[in-house]
Amino acid sequence: MKRLALFDLDHTLLPIDSDYEWGCFLGRIGIVDEDDFQARNHTYAEQYKAGTLDVLEFLAFSLEVIAYRPLAEIEGWHRRYMQEVIEPAILPQARALVDRHRDRGDLCALVTATNTFVTAPIARAFGFEHLVGSEAEQVDGVYTGRPKGTPSFREGKVARTEQWLASLHKTWRDFDEIWFYSDSSNDIPLLEHATHPVATNPDPGLLALARKRQWPVIELFA
Repeated sequence: MKRLALFDLDHTLLPIDSDYEWGCFLGRIGIVDEDDFQARNHTYAEQYKAGTLDVLEFLAFSLEVIAYRPLAEIEGWHRRYMQEVIEPAILPQARALVDRHRDRGDLCALVTATNTFVTAPIARAFGFEHLVGSEAEQVDGVYTGRPKGTPSFREGKVARTEQWLASLHKTWRDFDEIWFYSDSSNDIPLLEHATHPVATNPDPGLLALARKRQWPVIELFA
């Protein structure tokens, strides 16, 4: 049997939002004006929860911090961020969920709206070989602060997953079972592509839909 296992990241495998916490971290270490940046960061987080986020506007905001910075500098920030914020938030039950799918031979991928600069080291920490995330444009190895291609958000998450599968010469039809774990109503388009959608630490909207459709509900961080 061929199985595909897809995992959202923020509030699904992590009990935090890695993008939001990245912004908080940058404020704490003095890279951005903490009060101003955090106010904008909070506004975008609330828009995400409400389902009203303009993802291109948000990406322009979140990526401007790394624009035209030396890679060694921003990668140094990220190493410290991993040590101080992310590694303490990777809990055994989340690792066990991913490992269970990997150990039985499923094709596994982390599929997140958060940009891949932030999430690539997190994906590696979970042992993912494959990451589908919003891409940040680079020119001559330097980030420009602009997004690249279709953001991995809402319907875009479906499109980007299909592009990734195509890069492996696969489609949805190649799998007998497709699992997707997510906490967010924003991920309903991709959950509807799964034969086994799992509402994981779900927000109120997703919890209501999961109950209506009799999807499994799990709480990793209760």
